[in-house]
Amino acid sequence: MTTNTPRTWFITGASRGLGVRWAQAALSRGDRVAATARSVDALGPLVESYGDLVLPLELDVTDEAAAHQAVETAEDQFDGIDILVNNAGLAVMGAIEEVSAAQARVQMEVNYFGALYTTQAVLPRMRERRSGRIIQISSMGGVIATPVLGTYHATKWALEAMSQALAAEVSEYGVHVTLIEPLTFPSELGTPAPQMPEYDHARKALIEGFEGTGIAPGDPAAAAQAMLAVADDPNPPLRVLFGANGLNLLRPEYARRIAVWDEWDHLARLAQGISPA
Repeated sequence: MTTNTPRTWFITGASRGLGVRWAQAALSRGDRVAATARSVDALGPLVESYGDLVLPLELDVTDEAAAHQAVETAEDQFDGIDILVNNAGLAVMGAIEEVSAAQARVQMEVNYFGALYTTQAVLPRMRERRSGRIIQISSMGGVIATPVLGTYHATKWALEAMSQALAAEVSEYGVHVTLIEPLTFPSELGTPAPQMPEYDHARKALIEGFEGTGIAPGDPAAAAQAMLAVADDPNPPLRVLFGANGLNLLRPEYARRIAVWDEWDHLARLAQGISPA
């Protein structure tokens, strides 16, 4: 499905990476974009290329009041927001013992609370209009967990849970929620924690876990076209992977979970006070 009526997007983290690609794709077809970044100067190229179709907004997504103000400004400027894309993100790479509590907290503030703030800000008017799209940029790491990325996974698992509940809450009002789960794309999000030699085996396990899966870095331009397809579909999915061969990891992961629950179901029954079968 495509639409001839220009729509308004609100995209966080729109100055680089996939965020700027998604903004460019929307603007290139005549849509309007309220683009946010920590520095408004970083949004200059978008403004230079697309003029009044872009509303550049300086926003630290961890500032709840600022997030609500940015959404209000965009609503007033463009008379409504049709599509929210929570793209701003941060990844701290390190084993659980290596990542400091401060690093883990900042990561959660950006990846989870930042998305929560803007989501809460757009919902009242989307409900009133009985239409809208909320697109959360999760990760394949939102549905699996690998060594040396545990604190990052925790933020995306939180986003996944919140968004799944949200989808059920707002479907009554014509608001669609989609979790986009990219595999691997060129990114500047990664921040390494200090490495301890005691966890070199875990870093090796991470690399070995991807061998033979067929997962390779994706094409940001192609991902932009996929984003438009999600935004235009009348019945978008709750979850969609961006990138090929992700199912090569997900299928065995979920099969293992079911197998373990099944193997230990006798303890589940014991906890219920039921004699083992």
